[in-house]
Amino acid sequence: AAVVRICIAHNAAIVTQGGNTGLVGGGVPRNHEVIVSTARLTRCDPVDTGASQVTVGSGVTLAAARNHARAVALDLAIDFASRDSATIGGAVATNAGGSRVIRFGTMRAQVAGIEAVLANGEVIGSLSGLPKETIGLHLPSLLCGSEGTLAIITAVRLKLVPWYRHTATALVGLPSLVAALDLLPALRRELAQLDSVELLMPSAMSLVCEHLQRTCPIPADAGAYLLIECAGNCDQQDELMRVLALHAPTSSTAVATDETARGRLLELRDNVTTAINHRGVPLKLDVALPLGVLSQTTADIEALISRLAPQSTLINFGHLAEGNLHLNTLNAGPAAEAITNQVLQMVISRGGAISAEHGIGIAKTHWLIAQRGAAEVDALRSLKASLDPHNMLNPGVLLPEAQLGGSAEEA
Repeated sequence: AAVVRICIAHNAAIVTQGGNTGLVGGGVPRNHEVIVSTARLTRCDPVDTGASQVTVGSGVTLAAARNHARAVALDLAIDFASRDSATIGGAVATNAGGSRVIRFGTMRAQVAGIEAVLANGEVIGSLSGLPKETIGLHLPSLLCGSEGTLAIITAVRLKLVPWYRHTATALVGLPSLVAALDLLPALRRELAQLDSVELLMPSAMSLVCEHLQRTCPIPADAGAYLLIECAGNCDQQDELMRVLALHAPTSSTAVATDETARGRLLELRDNVTTAINHRGVPLKLDVALPLGVLSQTTADIEALISRLAPQSTLINFGHLAEGNLHLNTLNAGPAAEAITNQVLQMVISRGGAISAEHGIGIAKTHWLIAQRGAAEVDALRSLKASLDPHNMLNPGVLLPEAQLGGSAEEA
């Protein structure tokens, strides 16, 4: 709060930084803003086991929060590959998702309370974590996904879940993305302990296996690969195998339950981004689509990119249950802008989202009106102006550039 007040006194805008794992420039200063790092906000209060909650500083990493919870047999419900660097504050600010959304929801669903500093230096919020509270607008919901534009998150009260000690992990090769989508309803319906359903298209599987210098654990001729996890208080392998045998009898499958074998399967998903980056700087798009149009749209995107940049390679993976695709195009070259524009236009036209979990940042602000509409962006701009009238917090992030009092039609 004192830092914010000093910045106000000197008319210095602020950019908040967490773990710097974002992919859309939300924590990147552009006009000599003061960087406020949350790296020292690392409090980890004792876990409230009765409420299954814990209060942590916004600079605590996901991995540290998870380990803190597991010390008392509880767990963090959110998880993704950058867990060792990504911070709780950043995950809240972007409403991050990850691999366990199918079971527990996005970061917004894990937040029981927030403490934050407004642009005027006032501290607001509550960390009491009351499960029932109907006393006005819900501040945590408002700040989740706001990308640091409304307030600086300093501490978070997190909901925790049981730490399930028995996890079965299956790598399943299916003939096509259509077959993977056809399997999904049975997984949801019949696997009560379903924890994640991750998608790797053949290009992603081939690249990560090459990067790790490993052969694919199952025949590498599938049209789509699913990495499925079930986690509970008793052995999950038999039930997972039963459902796969019933609903995907011709699929190739590798199943693991011990930590070492599971780790080798999970490495395939966790290292896709690293494998891509070793090949060069990709054009990254993070989109979500209704499941009913996911397969056809994926095929159309592949054809579009092939036409616009014949020399390029599309590496496609993501979170199947949410229709979330991470589209990484290597060697996009001069076609990068055209690929971005046409892919995002296609996604919007088919009822999808131009950002599933990475946020808007500064990279996609000019797409916000196309996605949300001018009236809705005007409402967001009014909210921003009421909490940050001088545009001191993360200026240029999330909302299209314009005077805060102006209309989105002018942006």
